[in-house]
Amino acid sequence: MSDTALESGSSDEAPDAPSSGDAVVVVAGASGFIGQALGPSLEAHFEPLALSRSHREPGGGYRACRQVDLFSMSAASAALQGADYAVYLVHSMMPAARLVQGDFEDLDVLCADNFARAAAEVGVKHIAYVGGLLPSADELSDHLRSREEVERALGGTGVPVTTLRCGLVVGSKGSSYQLMSRLVRRLPLMVCPSWTQTRMHPVALKDVVRAVVQVLRDEPKTSRVYDLGAPNSVNYQELMAKTAASFGLKRHFISVPLLSPQLSRLWVTLTTGAPKALVAPLVESLRHEMLARPDHRFPESEEATTIEVMLQEAAEEQGEEVIVPRAFRASPPTKGPSTVCSVQRMVTPPGRDTRWVADEYFRWLGKVMRGLIRISKSEDGQEIQFIFRLTGQPLLGLRRLSSRSTHDREVMLVTEGLLARQSERGRLEFRHVLGDTTLIAALHDFVPRLPWWIYRLTQGIFHRWVMERFGAHLKRLHKSAQREVDTP
Repeated sequence: MSDTALESGSSDEAPDAPSSGDAVVVVAGASGFIGQALGPSLEAHFEPLALSRSHREPGGGYRACRQVDLFSMSAASAALQGADYAVYLVHSMMPAARLVQGDFEDLDVLCADNFARAAAEVGVKHIAYVGGLLPSADELSDHLRSREEVERALGGTGVPVTTLRCGLVVGSKGSSYQLMSRLVRRLPLMVCPSWTQTRMHPVALKDVVRAVVQVLRDEPKTSRVYDLGAPNSVNYQELMAKTAASFGLKRHFISVPLLSPQLSRLWVTLTTGAPKALVAPLVESLRHEMLARPDHRFPESEEATTIEVMLQEAAEEQGEEVIVPRAFRASPPTKGPSTVCSVQRMVTPPGRDTRWVADEYFRWLGKVMRGLIRISKSEDGQEIQFIFRLTGQPLLGLRRLSSRSTHDREVMLVTEGLLARQSERGRLEFRHVLGDTTLIAALHDFVPRLPWWIYRLTQGIFHRWVMERFGAHLKRLHKSAQREVDTP
């Protein structure tokens, strides 16, 4: 089996080729709120193909659906085969693992980096990305900073990217709109903290769809950034009042001069039934003004839907139906063996590639754990084993995947040992993202040999501790290298 198949867990067969002569557009996130609305509009001009983590039948404008794990670059490359253009709508993606260690922004940038590398590898001509409006504030929320990092990651491999930055996208099935509509329908009286006075430009779902299609039809050759939004701005309290009016409701608001994100998160979660993981980053971002920049407006902005019209259309589409967005639902239980995904962000000393990082990791680990573990390497350096000193038995092994490793990405397959089961997908990688010093260390699809509950309480905690300590070690080396550069 090839290294590609080892990493992706798939066969070497290419996906089904498109059947018509239309330009092929592959949509990552096709099953989401925007992706579902996009399919029928794309179908009029292109051959749209959907990407999905799980198996799905074609439909909704999409002529085929390809199953893909965006945490695997080789799987992303296979899914993008034959694509002329790509649309990236993925946010807050979580691995299909039983245990996930890592911040959502690190997981997001990893998926985006995989997608961008895969797009460059297969010859995609252009990527359209729907991101978030960015305020002028120096300090962004984690949610908004992640959107900006995804934007940079997608444009980091040379494929032109058009970014459409949006604020709150209004549509009946949208999670943000559902949060707001549930609040105004369930609470006749609302106490509004200071963040509800923050101004913003919402945008109609149909305007986002129209902009994505227009961008792809223009066949741009360079990267561009546009802001989308309604002609007029409102604050959140005004938007909730207008939402209530779209349902024929009269609501009363009491403003209080407080900014309490924790209390706001609890209030919104209890009232709407939305999960904390969804509410927390949204509420955190509300302290920023989300306004479209006049000099970066999309060329068709004069046709933008007004706030009153977009809210009325969303209310009429929803009617009395109880809509539960996918983001509100609990993730289905994972199938197959219990796996682990552990992702940490680190910093690399200037001028060091990922092969150096891997070698430094083994050198550092052997030194730190010298009383317990001995690091054994084959003569060619392709095979590495962690040997338990007390018994001489291998705890686990790694094998370098040469065909998938480059100067900025080192990939190693996890092989069998006392602490690991061998699988086709289990791998450790070090990868540069967002430049040559930002590093992602990731353990993918690791299958422990220990019973699951024992692993969670021992090896799982120990692995994260080791990676955090190694990250601190690299940070010290980075600072030392910077001091040498700064010293005249």
